[in-house]
Amino acid sequence: MYLNIISACCGAAPVILFIIIWNLFKDILCKMEGMATNDDMNITRVLFCGPYFPPSHIYTKEYLQNYPFIQVDDVPLADVPEVIANYHLCVVKSMRLNSNVISRAKQMKLIMQYGVGLEGVHIGAASNCGIKVARIPGDVTGNAASCAEMAIYLMLGLLRKQNEMQIAVKQKKLGEPIGETLLGKTIYIMGFGNIGVHLAKCLRPFGVKIIATKRSWASHTEVSSQSNALPIENGIIDDLVDEKGIHEDSHKFASKADIVVCCLILNKEMVGIVNRSFISSMKEGSLLVNIARGGILDYEAVAHYLECGHLGGLGIDVAWTEPFNPDDPILKFNNVIITPHVAGVTEHSYRSMANAVGDVALQLHAGTPLTGIEFVN
Repeated sequence: MYLNIISACCGAAPVILFIIIWNLFKDILCKMEGMATNDDMNITRVLFCGPYFPPSHIYTKEYLQNYPFIQVDDVPLADVPEVIANYHLCVVKSMRLNSNVISRAKQMKLIMQYGVGLEGVHIGAASNCGIKVARIPGDVTGNAASCAEMAIYLMLGLLRKQNEMQIAVKQKKLGEPIGETLLGKTIYIMGFGNIGVHLAKCLRPFGVKIIATKRSWASHTEVSSQSNALPIENGIIDDLVDEKGIHEDSHKFASKADIVVCCLILNKEMVGIVNRSFISSMKEGSLLVNIARGGILDYEAVAHYLECGHLGGLGIDVAWTEPFNPDDPILKFNNVIITPHVAGVTEHSYRSMANAVGDVALQLHAGTPLTGIEFVN
């Protein structure tokens, strides 16, 4: 069509011919831009918030590399409010999504966590905007097992005095410090969910007594669909827990334990629940381990009881502020071990969660039901 028009105008003045050709060229560009826009509409965009936990977006991109209609971006935290309107799926990681940010997510269909915690998402605001909120179950991805292993790592590090051993190596000393063993200890698992169950399984061979609390205990027998799972009776896996209680029993259980392990989900009720009253109820010299969320522990209370010696040791994978300040005075104590929020960051766990996010993105693109995640609204 364009060639016929140009041929018909060849006898026209050069200026007129230039104008005609230029207008035809702009028309072609506009059509090309329209095609690009149409293609753009067929892309499902996945937003990872912030640079932390880099394997999450790296592994998800790898999983989706053969699906060009899924676009995965990791965006600096400060830029998220400005670009969130362009995305259909948001993986929050450590981002705090308040009502203002969520209100900008005009195309958003789903907000999810790369794991189990969702305390940073304003769920009510998401619901008001018609956006679903979900998390990835920890028991099917290996996340719970990875966190349980980290809890044991921190326990053993405190019992065997990891920091003091490093000092002894530098000072060329042998046969010191004298450590403790897990054998015979009473372990209080505070929050007996998926992580707590895996932790109890791992701890049993150490010859410990396990006590645990949770919000409520099932009153009926459950059997897991996994073929290698143990039967579950009265809400606990048979032979795993020696004594069980509810959250209101936490101080009583803390007074019996040599080691308290926090495996709670952080919500309004659990913020600062490990406070002065709780720690003072713990046995003198007992250990505190937290692989859940930093906000569960009252910082001032923990620092006070470390200073006075009532708390025998602190092992945390999560902190009150993250990234944690390496100059924080709490790190002056040799009986404190901190790791950089890596309890669930294992090859197996992160590959599994990347697959879960990738599958959800593909389902979202296809308009099929979303599976493999737990909705919270």
